[in-house]
Amino acid sequence: MAILQILHYPDERLHKIAVPVADVDDSIRKLVRDMAETMYAAPGIGLAATQVDVHRQVIVIDSSEAKNDLLVLINPQILSCDGMQEYEEGCLSVPGVYEKVKRPERVTVTALDAEGRLFTLEAAGLLAVCVQHEIDHLKGKVFVEYLSQLKQGRIKHKLKKRLRETM
Repeated sequence: MAILQILHYPDERLHKIAVPVADVDDSIRKLVRDMAETMYAAPGIGLAATQVDVHRQVIVIDSSEAKNDLLVLINPQILSCDGMQEYEEGCLSVPGVYEKVKRPERVTVTALDAEGRLFTLEAAGLLAVCVQHEIDHLKGKVFVEYLSQLKQGRIKHKLKKRLRETM
């Protein structure tokens, strides 16, 4: 397994649209393992392949307290959503930034697991937020794009300044 490099906003590669996985093979399972290791090491609760510059529809999520309940979503599709909630979100690609975002409270999703089996997931609360947040990454969208232009500008400025200070 390997720790993968996570792209940081406003890197343009975060806006690439991920393509569906045609075959869940050993290379995809290795990607899943590497993504999970990267997510746990970061530490985070979700990671989309887009964030590690692999533009395939693969997501890993683990919102459990013990970090022992890995959820793999390959080619996820939201079938339905219901309600509305506002949740403070963060992102491994936007380090140190947390902002409230409104999203549906409950979602029903179909996806393939790491063995290529189709399943349906009904998610609510934090898990619903994570699923939607990571699917957005596969569509080339970062959570800060739900914010006002003013807030987006401040976040870009802050992250660019932080990048300059580390060089």
